[in-house]
Amino acid sequence: MPALSARVGRTELAATFAQAARARALRAEGHDVISLSLGEPDFPTPAHVVEAAHAAALRGETKYPPLAGTEALRAAVRRKYLRDQKLDVPQANILITNGGKQAIFNVVMAVINAGDEVIIPAPAWAGYEQTIQFAGGTAVFVPCPQEKGFVLQPEDLEAAITPRTRLLLLNYPNNPSGAAISAAGLEALAAVLRRHPGIWVLSDDIYEHLLFDHFNYATLAAIAPDLADRTVTMTGVSKSYAMTGWRIGFAALPPALIKPCTVVQATATSGVSSIGQAAALAALEGPQELLHERAAAYQSRRDLVVSLLNQIPGIECHKPEGAFYVFPSIAGCLNKTTPAGRRLANDTDFTAALLDEAHVGVVQGAAFAMSPHIRISTATSEATLARACARIAAFCATLQ
Repeated sequence: MPALSARVGRTELAATFAQAARARALRAEGHDVISLSLGEPDFPTPAHVVEAAHAAALRGETKYPPLAGTEALRAAVRRKYLRDQKLDVPQANILITNGGKQAIFNVVMAVINAGDEVIIPAPAWAGYEQTIQFAGGTAVFVPCPQEKGFVLQPEDLEAAITPRTRLLLLNYPNNPSGAAISAAGLEALAAVLRRHPGIWVLSDDIYEHLLFDHFNYATLAAIAPDLADRTVTMTGVSKSYAMTGWRIGFAALPPALIKPCTVVQATATSGVSSIGQAAALAALEGPQELLHERAAAYQSRRDLVVSLLNQIPGIECHKPEGAFYVFPSIAGCLNKTTPAGRRLANDTDFTAALLDEAHVGVVQGAAFAMSPHIRISTATSEATLARACARIAAFCATLQ
């Protein structure tokens, strides 16, 4: 048969999709499966947002949209960056994208050539490495273990930089650990980056509003404005406003990246759904109280799950500062055998056995470049989370 491209062969699908598919298959067989593998809010899209999209469709806003986004949404995003990020971004520097993922794709494809290196603090969302592989680059993971709060340290960043480093990816609050970084932590990283002027920075702030215990949000371009001309600040409406399916992201681009990223988007997808943009406009310009209400709900869920997991022998769970995940270590559960006779050599074995034998779906830490951990999504009800933790506890108690 005709050959396929090398870029397809070097890029794998994320383990989260595989776990979710296996959970669906078990449900189809009649099993009561609790799936905590996908990072998707269980809250509905706000009603006023849905109504705004409906009204836009009725008005006939169904034609091809402007490539960079509608003027109304870009203006709203500019106000949003000023309000939330404390960044005064010219409207011309804002690009509306098909979800946050396309913003990441645009930047990577615009700045990475074959053999270039991208520094990624680990644990990290698997989509980063996939995009870098697709572009022909090399992902360089810098371990940020639990004892360091899952946060990148300046000395570790310095040690990872080589002449081939072209991009640093930051994601705080973090997927999968939920770790957040302070303004002081960002300033320490900025001091390193000032010594290396050839490195771009992409700050993925998609979980910006999901912070707990009065942790103060900060982002690199605001903390270090002298680095703003090489820093992309990306966010969107997916997580905070429960709008994952609307596929609307935003990128605040430095001047040198506006045209390159627009060219990539024009080549890949062109403009973003006009109806989705109308919905995002309503989300940004409408009532914002729901952000605090939902963050409080996620904090309560975090507290429940961390408490329950830390009562299980063999599991140690760090309390995250944000997002809707926990990332416990399962080191104490390894090198044991399940009642079905499975030997648990690593976190991949653990997650497979937990799903098949206890019918709880989570994702192995190996998928996020850090073992032996598992990622548990807390984006579901406390009752469901309590049932899942009870099953995990029962499963761990049977290990020999």
